[in-house]
Amino acid sequence: MSDLLTKPPVRGWRLTPPPRPTATSRGARRGKALAPYVLLTPVVVVFVLALGYPLVRQLVMSFQEFGLAQQIGTKPPEWVGLDNYRELLGDEGVWGVVLRSIAFCLVNAGLTMVVGMSVAVLMTKVAGWLRIALQSILLLAWAMPVIAAMTVWQWLFDTQYGVVNWLFVQLGFDQFAGHSWLLEPLSFYGVATVIVTWMSVPFVAFSVFAALTQVSEEVLEAAQLDGAGGWQRFRFITLPTIMPVVYVVGLLQVVWDLRVFAQIYYLQGAGGLRSETDLLGTFIYRLGIGNSDYGMASAVAIFMLLLTLALTVGYVRKLAKEVD
Repeated sequence: MSDLLTKPPVRGWRLTPPPRPTATSRGARRGKALAPYVLLTPVVVVFVLALGYPLVRQLVMSFQEFGLAQQIGTKPPEWVGLDNYRELLGDEGVWGVVLRSIAFCLVNAGLTMVVGMSVAVLMTKVAGWLRIALQSILLLAWAMPVIAAMTVWQWLFDTQYGVVNWLFVQLGFDQFAGHSWLLEPLSFYGVATVIVTWMSVPFVAFSVFAALTQVSEEVLEAAQLDGAGGWQRFRFITLPTIMPVVYVVGLLQVVWDLRVFAQIYYLQGAGGLRSETDLLGTFIYRLGIGNSDYGMASAVAIFMLLLTLALTVGYVRKLAKEVD
């Protein structure tokens, strides 16, 4: 190398400059850079048409008096500004629905996460055939249509012929003979919590189980050799590893449980008191479809959207930190 630096170059020898990019190569690079945007364009268009337009339409309706006459076209919508929101925020009944919805959401999301994560950990400990049987049961529970599942649950908690009442009576609790689980709001929400949790646990269990399979066995064995117990290994190794998945699943559970509708609506039709058991989903449905007050229903829906964002902002921040 030193000879090359000290000796003069051989006569006629020149450094060859790199070839200039041709128009074809520049076009190929430009096309490669634009390819992701071209592929995303159909998705963005569908997303805007499917979600953007209904959201904007609902936001506009929340500032209007929009009832049955406006729906059938006999009367144009009347712009009322913030009147719907003032009526919404000044109604104590609405705030009761909001508080019940938040409490129901937090209790169900928390219970679902605890049970689902426990089932996921259990699936990593049991034998292969038992794991397959457990996964099959969870898959069947998850795949069952809501109406079919609600029909079974209604029969289980039936006042006269329900299996739950019969079981309690057989255990010596005679006061449950002919007991109605849906008349009292507290027991109504207890039944709803059992049903919603039962339907949501499979998703959490499968998601967390998939994350648990990615935890390094070598690291766990090394920690065990260093004297770490089972709880310490789970707390300091397993849980931090699966935390991004836990954050995403928890975020989805909060969103789903806040806007729950089918289970509550079905139980109300089976005997629940609508005025004392309404949550935001059924309350919006009753305002819009039942009372034809689409303007107020839209205002409550926008309020529900803002409430969802408020409840999930913490999850989103934690998820962003985990990604970074």
